[in-house]
Amino acid sequence: MSTDTEELEDDNAQGDATKSVRPIRALMRGLETLQELNRHNGATVTDIAKAVKLPRTTAYRVLETLCVAGYAMRDPTDDRYRLTLKVRSLSDGFDDEAWVHDIAKPLLTKLGKEVVWPLAIATLHGTSMLVRDTTDKDSPLALERYSAGFRVPVLGSSSGRVHLAFCSDEQRSTMLEILVRSDRPEDKIARDKALVNRILAEVRKNGWAMFDNPTLAELNLAVPVFARGRVLAGLVMRFIRTAMTPDQAVEKYVPFLRRTSDEIGKAFEASGSSQN
Repeated sequence: MSTDTEELEDDNAQGDATKSVRPIRALMRGLETLQELNRHNGATVTDIAKAVKLPRTTAYRVLETLCVAGYAMRDPTDDRYRLTLKVRSLSDGFDDEAWVHDIAKPLLTKLGKEVVWPLAIATLHGTSMLVRDTTDKDSPLALERYSAGFRVPVLGSSSGRVHLAFCSDEQRSTMLEILVRSDRPEDKIARDKALVNRILAEVRKNGWAMFDNPTLAELNLAVPVFARGRVLAGLVMRFIRTAMTPDQAVEKYVPFLRRTSDEIGKAFEASGSSQN
C-alpha cells in the first residue's frame, strides 16, 4: 500500500473518543512548507527538503502542489519558490471581518442614509476583491441586492482598481503577475500591460476609480480607504447609468465617499486594529 494512501486512511476512530486521530502527514508537510516559504524570500527544492526533512522528490511534489493550488509560484529566473498573495486569504478574513463590523459598518450605514445609493466596502482576498459589507438591503435604489461575501475581479471593479493603484509596488507587481497567468475571462485585461498602466495612473491621478460594465445597468465608483500609510479597502457606490453621467456622479458623490473613507481610516488607526 502506498504512503499517500496510508496518509488518507480513516483510522476508524470517528465516534470513538478513546482513540486518537493520526494527523495527515501530507497536509503537515504542506503546512510546514508554507511556513518555510514565509520565512524566506524564495526557497529552492533543496532548501525545503532540508528544512522540512523530506526527500527531494517529495519536497518537489509538495511545492508543485502549492503552485497548482495557487499559494506558491516558481520563479523561472532562479528556480526559487515564493508565496503568492493568495496566502493572505488564510488570515485576512478574520481580521477584516472584525474591523469591518466594528468600524466600517456604522459609518457605511450613516453614509447610506445620506447618499441613498447602495454602498459597499471591499478588501483584497486572494486574487479577487471580497465585498465585506453593503447597504443594499436598505437602499431603495439598488437594482440588484448584493450581500457580504460577493466577489468581484480585481481589474474588473472600481474597488480592485483603487487597491491596485494605491498598494505597494511589490504587491501590485506580484498581483499582476498572478492575474496575467489566470485563465479567467475577467482577468484577461492584465495581459495588456500598457492599458493596465494607463488605467492605474489615471486612478492615482484622480484619487478614485470608475468601472463601467456596459452589460449592466449600474456603474460603480470607488475611493480608497487608507490607514497607517497603506490602502486598507475600497469604499464603493453603485448608481444607475440612466440617473446621471459618470462626471455628475464624481462631482456630487466623491466628496461624500472621501469623507467617510477618511473617517474609517482614522477610526481604524485609533482602534489599534491590525490587518496583515
